[in-house]
Amino acid sequence: MSTNFEKESGSKKDQNKNIIIIVLVLLVIISGIKLYTDYVDRTKKTEEILLLSTENNELNKRLDSVTYQLDLRIQEIEKLGGDIQALEAVRDQLIAERNSTRQRSASEIAALNGKITNLNGLIAQKDQEILELRAANQQLFAENQDLKTTQAEIEEEVVQLNIQKQDLQAKVDVASMLKAENITIAAVNSRGKERIETTKDFKNRQIERLKVSFIIADNKVAEKGPRNVYVQVLDGNSQPIFDVAKGSGTFMINGAEQFYTVKQDIIFDNSEQELTFYYEKGSDYASGSHEVRIFVDNYQIGTKTFTVK
Repeated sequence: MSTNFEKESGSKKDQNKNIIIIVLVLLVIISGIKLYTDYVDRTKKTEEILLLSTENNELNKRLDSVTYQLDLRIQEIEKLGGDIQALEAVRDQLIAERNSTRQRSASEIAALNGKITNLNGLIAQKDQEILELRAANQQLFAENQDLKTTQAEIEEEVVQLNIQKQDLQAKVDVASMLKAENITIAAVNSRGKERIETTKDFKNRQIERLKVSFIIADNKVAEKGPRNVYVQVLDGNSQPIFDVAKGSGTFMINGAEQFYTVKQDIIFDNSEQELTFYYEKGSDYASGSHEVRIFVDNYQIGTKTFTVK
């Protein structure tokens, strides 16, 4: 009797152990599944974020394109005496949306894409309106059919000339930007001896003053006249080195205020002017790479690096 009881007791213990083992195995499996599903969710979210970023960029390009097309129609309708108030309101809304820095959701992107598609239909309507306005203006200009035809051709040429003028102005703006050539960086010691930047590093004891020299390249497109030339020396953390007491100050670049290290005001005459800037820091430069950036007015025209040991 006792033996049977002991066997039954042992059997129940084994069953309990087996149940515990099965429960533990199930918990491990469930934890593994949870970890895997969490990983899949994170991966999916990352892919969704990347996809949204790409779709936002594509949407911004479409906004730029439709805004440009609206601008052309506004100019033409205004010239022909039509009502442009509604079109200007639509354009201003597009510009505000384009300038928004927030990340759009998928539904917002879809809604804006739908709006742009509808605007393409509006543009087509305005093209028809332009044709009707031209026809009406032609009747007012003269009764002679030859004169009407000539006027229509002139108006069409004006539209094309305006588009060409905008493209040409953009090209001229780029071509007229000045450039710095033959940029040389030298360390001037207390005795006035110069050590020009080479593959070897500068040593702090050699840099009583930092000398930056360059030539403003020939540019026949650029307008002659006064220019503000700024030299900005950046340390290894890309922070400007400056001292207001020694002539440093601030200037505007891309709508942001930045410090410059030294500055010169010149009269640009397209004679390949050679400019030299000196800066006496008054303390040691941090070890590592430094960058010299050169600006004219509000855009960069050259850059070069040097290293302090």
